Amino acid sequence: MASLGQERRLERMQADYSDAKIMSDRGYNLAIGLTVLYGIVMNVILCATVENVYAYINPILFLIIYIVCAMVGIFMANKSSNPFISFVGYNLIVIPLGLVISTLVFAYGGLNSEIVMEAFYYTALITAIMVLAATLFPQVFAKVGGFLFVSLIGIIIASIIGMFFSGGFYIISIFAAAIFSLYIGYDIYRSQQYAKTLDNAIDSAIDIYLDIANLFIRILQILGRRD
Repeated sequence: MASLGQERRLERMQADYSDAKIMSDRGYNLAIGLTVLYGIVMNVILCATVENVYAYINPILFLIIYIVCAMVGIFMANKSSNPFISFVGYNLIVIPLGLVISTLVFAYGGLNSEIVMEAFYYTALITAIMVLAATLFPQVFAKVGGFLFVSLIGIIIASIIGMFFSGGFYIISIFAAAIFSLYIGYDIYRSQQYAKTLDNAIDSAIDIYLDIANLFIRILQILGRRD
């Protein structure tokens, strides 16, 4: 699923928040971190409990539910300035995507498999590096937004074309992993440009969570193809 961090959200998130409570830098960043962590923990719980969602529901029906929930969740987060409503929207994104991830993890041997643990390790490492890079070199990430957006569109188009060519997905997954890695740093940089309210913290966390989730999926696909 494409990252939620698109330029169309910038105007709303930089709007007048005179009636909203402005948080301290530490409190704002803590809220982002805890919200992202909540999404990851929810995904781990789903991986441990649900495993293969297709064992419970028709894949086509699940795809429809997944798309609807994600679109509603994104709409709620985009349009609302209420942190509670944004958090509900966040859950409508986290839970369906978590079910997708749990099914993929199940296909690669479950949570305790070597491939899944390795993918988790690499995802955590890359995320930590991008957090540090965005903190130390914000001016670099300020310039890559257009490139990342165009690259993301390219990934979507290439993924569709790659379905018709053997080995196409492996190459696309490598490129996508690089793009989503950069997106983590970029969305962290962008999160610091908004008014530091709880609603903006949750909205920013959605972007970062989606970057991390997509990165994990791509790394898992790369490692699975390697083995």
